[in-house]
Amino acid sequence: MTKRGVAEIIRHHWHEAVPDDRLAHLIKDASRGLGRALQMRLAEHDVSFGHWTFLRILWNGDGITQRALSELAGVMEPTTFSALRAMEKLGYVERRQKPGDRKQIFIHLTPFGRSLREKLVPLAEEVNAIAVAGLGEREIAAMRKALLAMIDNLARDEAQAAQDDRRIPSTRELADRLKAPVRRTRRLG
Repeated sequence: MTKRGVAEIIRHHWHEAVPDDRLAHLIKDASRGLGRALQMRLAEHDVSFGHWTFLRILWNGDGITQRALSELAGVMEPTTFSALRAMEKLGYVERRQKPGDRKQIFIHLTPFGRSLREKLVPLAEEVNAIAVAGLGEREIAAMRKALLAMIDNLARDEAQAAQDDRRIPSTRELADRLKAPVRRTRRLG
């Protein structure tokens, strides 16, 4: 199936098949569309989408720890480690330890990594402009306000979950749970 065919299927899904489906699904598809549009543009500069995420964070705060970078990117530390190793080979970043502190590794952009900002940020701005084409300033401001409120609400929910000792299990932990004998207390479905 062509890319145009996939886009048409998604459009049909939202406009005709399930126009009142849950907001989470709508946001997820919008996010996927934004991501794909940016990935196409980044690929023209031989930059992966995963590296973009880390570069964007580092452009705003160079010299942070690997752990902080993981948290800001919303990914697990092994993922960050792998990405940073590749980014180091590409000359985007370097990892440094402070004298006397062998535990923490600090991530610094190289001059090349810093220079990518001039090329790549306009690509993201272009994607954003495409995404909001046809919307007025008020509509964009209202959408931004609504999304920020959702982010705040969900952050409060996550903080409450942490207080209630609920968390997202690691992939390995979840796999182990699924292998264990069935002892579920509630039915899925």
